[in-house]
Amino acid sequence: MCELDKKLSAIKVVPVIAINDATKAVKLAQVLMENGLPCAEITFRTSAAVEAIQRIRDAYPDMLIGAGTVLTTHQVDQAIEAGVDFIVSPGFNPTTVKYCQQRNIAIVPGVNNPSLVEQAMEMGLTTLKFFPAEPSGGVGMLKALSAVYPVSFMPTGGVKPSNVKDYLALPNVVACGGTWMIPNNLIDNEQWDELAKLVQEVAGVIQ
Repeated sequence: MCELDKKLSAIKVVPVIAINDATKAVKLAQVLMENGLPCAEITFRTSAAVEAIQRIRDAYPDMLIGAGTVLTTHQVDQAIEAGVDFIVSPGFNPTTVKYCQQRNIAIVPGVNNPSLVEQAMEMGLTTLKFFPAEPSGGVGMLKALSAVYPVSFMPTGGVKPSNVKDYLALPNVVACGGTWMIPNNLIDNEQWDELAKLVQEVAGVIQ
């Protein structure tokens, strides 16, 4: 098992966050760290992503930080310079994968069918994002894929409290990505106590 897989499997759930205001990133990271989820996937869906990653990295050097929704090599450069530990993409783009490999940064690209899994394996990847998880067949599809392919998955998309344990019970799932414990409105309104409760609930479920 690679180092990233070890860290992900220990954390089990990766909060996927689209942050609108980078000045709130450190407080958000503090909530995650202090309540049992020492990890964040900051998505490039907002213009605040790069600054948010930089602020979190400066404040919490040991936190596991990913950059999500990475679509271009330029975003890979931005993410690396901001201090991420790994890259996540929604789909499988060979150009992005090759560039990450050239820059020696781990990438977890999105796949949702056997052909994409084989293309990823051809490029030496063994940890893949299963996205969108529920619309792509969910637990049943992952069971079918695990019977054929020696790879690990991080399912994201439709994962929620009612099914997260079903995903984590699969031997080929290293961790799950989720947004339910980090609602944007709570971040925007700085409702840190409410966020802490949601994070604690997740941490309690996955123990």
